[in-house]
Amino acid sequence: MSGLTLGLLYSLGMLAMIGLRVPIGVAMLLAGGAGFAHLAGWIPLISQLKSNAFYLFSSYSLGVIPLFLLMGQFATKSGLSRGLFAAANAWLGHRPGGIAMAAVGGCGMFGAICGSSLATAATMGQVALPELKRYKYAGSLATGSLAAGGTLGILIPPSVILVIYAILTEQNIQKMFLAAFIPGLIAVVGYLVAIAIYVRLFPEDGPAGPEHPLSEKWRSLIDVWPALLIFIAVIGGIYTGVFTPTEAAAVGALGTGLLALVKGRMGWAGFKQCLLGAAEASAMIFLILLGAEVFNGFLALTRMPNALADLIGGSGLSPMLVMVAMLILYLLLGCVMDSLSMILLTIPIFFPIVMALDFGMSPEETAIWFGIIALIVVEVGLITPPVGMNVFIINQMAEDVPMLESFKGVLPFLIAEVIRVSLLVAFPAISLWLVWAVG
Repeated sequence: MSGLTLGLLYSLGMLAMIGLRVPIGVAMLLAGGAGFAHLAGWIPLISQLKSNAFYLFSSYSLGVIPLFLLMGQFATKSGLSRGLFAAANAWLGHRPGGIAMAAVGGCGMFGAICGSSLATAATMGQVALPELKRYKYAGSLATGSLAAGGTLGILIPPSVILVIYAILTEQNIQKMFLAAFIPGLIAVVGYLVAIAIYVRLFPEDGPAGPEHPLSEKWRSLIDVWPALLIFIAVIGGIYTGVFTPTEAAAVGALGTGLLALVKGRMGWAGFKQCLLGAAEASAMIFLILLGAEVFNGFLALTRMPNALADLIGGSGLSPMLVMVAMLILYLLLGCVMDSLSMILLTIPIFFPIVMALDFGMSPEETAIWFGIIALIVVEVGLITPPVGMNVFIINQMAEDVPMLESFKGVLPFLIAEVIRVSLLVAFPAISLWLVWAVG
């Protein structure tokens, strides 16, 4: 039996286990371990497990993940979300659809500190949903804007999944953050435009809120400046080379922790809760990374990624056509899988194929460009039916809104995402401009 056939069979076995609700890290570990033993024997597998686990978990770069997760926990505990939404509402709430715009703006700012899409959606939903309901916003627009706004946390630096992609593909984390910045801003602007067009077509769904005096608008920024300062310290420190990403994550975690302490929102019990939350999330991610490492080792033995790359490279298909096919597959996977699972399952197979194609860029530029596009499409999976994790989270919080209405509410944002992805695919310079300017 050829390596390609074995790779496909064990990959299907892994997907079957995931379909049976086996945790993805365990499924990858079992399928990869069994496949590796099939090809090389049990002794080499045990030797690989012994060495790979140590080198993987002792990696300095990997330390950035628990620190950014802890930063997100502290940011949630500090109540930053309330101040960010209040500031955005003060400046935007008087416009038609303005409170929904404020929810998206608050999600963008909180996502820049938190770095987690699900946490951003859940936290901002608690703050913004009561206001949207009070001003009689349609349930579809209210839940749709918050579910879509929550996805901003996956791309706006610091992003945990962005870090994981950089580690998996051995890319520079600083350059990945630089490449994600402009696409992240385009997402925020695109969502605001989508809301503006939506309320122009259906004005009764998003009535304007009251106008705030200019003095109140400026006063609302008082609660925002600590978050802005932390963001500048973390991201600015990375971009200017003052901090490594791991050091910047430590600075961010310290800053948000002190902020939560000063605001009086975190006692000893809250501190332990934040540590435990970050530890649990880190353990889950690290188990998945170990499973991915073992499964990638098995794929390397089968040479399945290389065989697929050679097959596609010799097929005469246009590189852009191959890219579009991958993105469509990502959208289909997003209907049934979460974002982290998609990245860890597909990157070992898709990345060698992309790197074997000629897009007229250097290998590093191609890797960065593909990573940003892949993460954006994975982000879209958080709001696509039938899974749409962000939609489920927000819909559960808005108990009086039917699930169908929530999925209808995300349609304008899905259209905005299709436009954004099309622009980034057609014009790679949008993602790479900051990398070129700083590098």
